[in-house]
Amino acid sequence: MSDAASGLVVGLHDEEDLARLRSMGINDPEDDPSVLLVGTDGRLPRIFFQLVPEGKRVKNRVHLDLSTDDAAAEVRRLCALGATVQAEHKDWITMQDPDGNEFCVMRS
Repeated sequence: MSDAASGLVVGLHDEEDLARLRSMGINDPEDDPSVLLVGTDGRLPRIFFQLVPEGKRVKNRVHLDLSTDDAAAEVRRLCALGATVQAEHKDWITMQDPDGNEFCVMRS
C-alpha cells in the first residue's frame, strides 16, 4: 500500500451494508459504488468515498493533502494511475485525479 493510504484498509461490509446494497439491486459488495477506508485498527481515521451522479461544478467538497517521504516518487505513481500535476509549490504539489478532483501531495 502506498504512502497515500498507509495505515488504511477498505472497511468490511456488515449485514446492514449488505442489506443496503441489496435494496439498490447490488448483490456483490465488490460492485458497491462507495468505499470506506478505515485505520488498520478498524477505527479512525475513516474516509468515505461515494459515487455521485452529478459532475463537479465548483471547488471540491473535500480536499485531501497526502503526506509522503518521497513526493517525486508518489507524484510519478499517481500520474501513472491517471492523475495530473496542476501546480508545483515549495511545500506541496497540487494534482487532479481523472475526474477533476483536486488534491495535494505534501513535500516532507
